[in-house]
Amino acid sequence: MSVQRALDIANQQELDLVEVAPTANPPVCRIIEFSKFKYDIEKKEREAKKHQKQGRLKEIRLKPNIDEHDFETKVKQAVSFLKKKDKVKVNLFFRGRQMEHLDIGRKVVDKFIVHAQAEGQVEKSPSLEGRIMSFVIAPK
Repeated sequence: MSVQRALDIANQQELDLVEVAPTANPPVCRIIEFSKFKYDIEKKEREAKKHQKQGRLKEIRLKPNIDEHDFETKVKQAVSFLKKKDKVKVNLFFRGRQMEHLDIGRKVVDKFIVHAQAEGQVEKSPSLEGRIMSFVIAPK
């Protein structure tokens, strides 16, 4: 129908003529209250945003003298985060005189990377920042 006829019908019903699909040939319009149409669009956007998965950053804390079982538990936790498509930041904390034995901490970090390689790859290589050695593992 013509645009003028559609506008006349919309005015009779005290509603608005809203262009729904401008790219279609011919363009598609609806007779609807504009505020309701705008609300429906915002509602669809909110719903789409709700179902989006954002890549979160999870954190795991270690110490250089960690026990074997505790280490395995931390690796399992990191692997579960990676399976959920989350990035994992691993922080290894040095306390007191442990700073003199950075090689022990480096071995723990290398061991952690080897165990977690099945599910992810190192995004940021291990670096020492003060008393914390940290690195980031991203999911594959």
